[in-house]
Amino acid sequence: MPVSMKKTVARFEGICTVEEAEPFLDWLLEGGRRKSVRFEDCTHLHAAILQVLMACRPQIKSWPAEDPLRRWLQIALEQPGGAASDEAAQPHDPAGAR
Repeated sequence: MPVSMKKTVARFEGICTVEEAEPFLDWLLEGGRRKSVRFEDCTHLHAAILQVLMACRPQIKSWPAEDPLRRWLQIALEQPGGAASDEAAQPHDPAGAR
């Protein structure tokens, strides 16, 4: 199964399809505990799951190992280290002037 959900942590592995989006949303909405997700073994994430992440904003414990997917998620979720961070959003200026 591409997504395993425990009490407070969901782990995404391999190719995660649209079928996982609704159960993931239900899991995030149940109970009052803070939920977190791990993506280190995820290789593909359907946009419906991204929409759930954007709406619910669980804590990200680990990002995908694959760079394109990691950067896509970081940018979409505006996390430090992604191109949406202030530093990365600025054009490179070798002279240091802004």
